[in-house]
Amino acid sequence: MGDGPTKIAITPNGNYVYVTNWHDDTVSVISTSSNSVVNTIAVGDTPYGIAITPNGNYAYVSNYYHTTLSVISTSSNSVVDTISVGNSPAGVAITPDGNYAYVTNLADNTVSIIDTSTNGVVDTLLVGTDPAGVEITPDGNYTYVLNWHGNNVSVIDTSSNSVVDTIPVGNSPWDIAITPNGNFGYITNNGDNTVTMVYLRSY
Repeated sequence: MGDGPTKIAITPNGNYVYVTNWHDDTVSVISTSSNSVVNTIAVGDTPYGIAITPNGNYAYVSNYYHTTLSVISTSSNSVVDTISVGNSPAGVAITPDGNYAYVTNLADNTVSIIDTSTNGVVDTLLVGTDPAGVEITPDGNYTYVLNWHGNNVSVIDTSSNSVVDTIPVGNSPWDIAITPNGNFGYITNNGDNTVTMVYLRSY
């Protein structure tokens, strides 16, 4: 890997793994058939979050100290677009239909919503304090944003792009995984060494 590997995303076909390297401003590409690095891609300053579109064509990388996203074409393994977002972009999640990317801007307390067909920001939502992790339900109806220093989770209705609820969780929530059936979310609270399980089907 590069210096300071941080986040991982796997292509839908399972052939490649993309890893952000925080300290050297690159993304490493691993072939799963050989478990070796086959490419290294230069991106923006301090890449952190990464998500790959459902069709596997593009990877979106948040550059934490560069207030941008780098868009990587997975066919050429090159940056094909750079998108300006908020301050300290961290988590990235893409809707199941591939139409939108949601990016948490930790220093702005906002989420940028990007239309992946144009790579333009179509909305910016105010959420809680220091949003970091983000995930979208398998049906694409809701986006869950973890507010690191808010000790809560903002729930975004993706049809209206509005915050419809705030859920209290543990201390310093950082990451979330949602079960494939969309029933539950598991949230790591790195400030108190716990995991919070949230029932999501109430929405």
